Amino acid sequence: MQKKKAIIIGAGIAGIASAIRLRSLGIAVEVYEQNTYPGGKLSQMSLGGYRFDCGPSLFTMPHFVEELFELSGKKAEEHFSYLKKDVVCNYFYNDGVKFTAFADKEKFAKEASLVFKDETASVIRYFQRSQLKYNLTASLFLEKSLHKVSTYLSMDTLKSVLQLQKLNVNTTLNDYNERSFKDPKLIQLFNRFATYNGSSPYKTPGIMSMIPHLEQHFGTFFPKGGMHAITQSLYDLAIELGVKFHFSAFVEEILTQKNKAYGIVVDNQAVNADIIISNMDIVPTYRKLLQKHKAPEKILKQERSSSALIFYWGIKKQFPELDLHNIFFAKDYKKEFEAIFENNAISNDPTVYVNITSKHETADAPPGSENWFVMVNAPGDTGQDWDEIIAETKENIISKLNRILKVDMKSLIEHEAILNPATIESTTQSYQGSLYGAASNDKFAAFIRHPNFSKKIKHLYFCGGSVHPGGGIPLCLLSAKIAADIIKKDYKL
Repeated sequence: MQKKKAIIIGAGIAGIASAIRLRSLGIAVEVYEQNTYPGGKLSQMSLGGYRFDCGPSLFTMPHFVEELFELSGKKAEEHFSYLKKDVVCNYFYNDGVKFTAFADKEKFAKEASLVFKDETASVIRYFQRSQLKYNLTASLFLEKSLHKVSTYLSMDTLKSVLQLQKLNVNTTLNDYNERSFKDPKLIQLFNRFATYNGSSPYKTPGIMSMIPHLEQHFGTFFPKGGMHAITQSLYDLAIELGVKFHFSAFVEEILTQKNKAYGIVVDNQAVNADIIISNMDIVPTYRKLLQKHKAPEKILKQERSSSALIFYWGIKKQFPELDLHNIFFAKDYKKEFEAIFENNAISNDPTVYVNITSKHETADAPPGSENWFVMVNAPGDTGQDWDEIIAETKENIISKLNRILKVDMKSLIEHEAILNPATIESTTQSYQGSLYGAASNDKFAAFIRHPNFSKKIKHLYFCGGSVHPGGGIPLCLLSAKIAADIIKKDYKL
């Protein structure tokens, strides 16, 4: 029997993971990537002696990375290593209040009772309910396709349906958090988890309160070498397994005949394959590569998730009060999300996230300095004047940091690079620069996302954040697993 061949469009983290999984099934794999490097959003850059991870900066559930090595018969620890964080994040509020979020849930709850107006028991109870939601829904929403009948015939699904009232799908995350806590600051802290899939806590359903469980149960980690080490280690593994990568390769079309995909056109040349997987965002996949086919307009026109405006700053000073992850909250959180999702703008008091990998990788910054990844949530690119928005937002960020940290931030910025929603779209093919595909501002959003397979075109599959109802690295890796499982069943491998 002739070995089957698969083509993967895009060398993002889900594309690389898909390549590894298909190779484990004995399929020949070639990956075509428009950029000169692998990783998509999970890439890196250097700037005047500073190294920066360009995209995702939070690492949870490392077992999904390790699984790919084990699947390939390798020992993960020989190729990829990381440390577990005792502190998840430092939170700073406008009035000077600071909260250290410990990874240990008991320590977190005790510290919360000292800083906020809520008892330890209230926080522990919240985490317990978060775990319950995760246990009831993980196998349904995270690990299986929501578009396969077999998913709904399992005992796990039946258990979820029977306990639907415990999932809080008919209330917003903010409403649920307001019922759970007294202190507005603690409510704001737990509202922030809506941003993990690019949504608004005032719109996304209360089931999203399961997300804190990922941090407090599984933990948060830092990969040795930075987040880009995830990309590099998996890319090296794929190469070792025989996956062929083509960079600076612009895919122009997915070839089809009688509603069957059989190849691609790349740089004006046709390349045939038995299986095609798109790791591109679902919107440009249809708009650019499948123009001869009717697009699923209802799916493509879903509200998009938030994007980001990121400043990469080389800071010629060290801040012992900061850790790897730091959040400087907006005073009016609701106004911030209204600006993003209703006005396509960034508020004049945005929440600021600062990631500093040189806290663990000293080589990431010169001696006495730090590499700051400074991010605010932003709307997608719909034609805004980004030069004006960037200038205004930078001043607002600096003003906030000056006030809270009591420094002259502008004088400390030695080097700077900027990434905005428009450049995110151009470099990663994420429609409008959205970080997670469609938003989850509706309780049915997960069910109306595009599936990991095409219902109308055989041999065509999809992976990546735009076809998974979650977000972040673990769920991109899960999207690759779901796609590979479907292919395995379709081809009886």
